[in-house]
This record gives sequence, C-alpha cells and structure tokens, in this order.
Amino acid sequence: MNVDHVLELGRSAVMMTVLVGAPVMVMAVLTGLIISVFQAVTQLQDQTLTFVPKIIVMLLTLLYALPWLLAQMVEYSTEIFEGIPGSL
Repeated sequence: MNVDHVLELGRSAVMMTVLVGAPVMVMAVLTGLIISVFQAVTQLQDQTLTFVPKIIVMLLTLLYALPWLLAQMVEYSTEIFEGIPGSL
C-alpha cells in the first residue's frame, strides 16, 4: 500500500461523506432560511420555532433519499472491500 493509494482512499471517503450528507443538510439549511424569513416578516423571535420544522423536513428527506443513500454506501463499501486484495 503506497501513499497514493491511501490518499485516494481518504479522498473517496470524504467525497462519499459529503455525497451522503448533502441532501439532508441542504434541506435543513433551506428550511432554516425559509423559517428565518418568516420570523423576520412576522417579527416572531421564538428560537424553538425553527427546530420542529427542521427535524420534520430532515426526517422526511432522509426517508425519501434513504434507498439512494444506501445504494451509494453499498457500492462504495463493495469497491473498498474488492480493493483490499490489491492493496496488500
């Protein structure tokens, strides 16, 4: 196992982490932005108002994207395990 192989494994792990986490994070940010605009317009400054909708949207996004996320993680894991004999 050389340095290039280790760097490639690290790069692909970071890319997979970003790819798997991005849908939920993007929806949480968009939900927070919409609620913040709503709070600014209505002058409601309750901090707890943002938590419940964010959690609901994140759970719905996770449920919707879960088959795709699992397929990506299984594909990545398969590539890693198949590459083990070549790296020894």
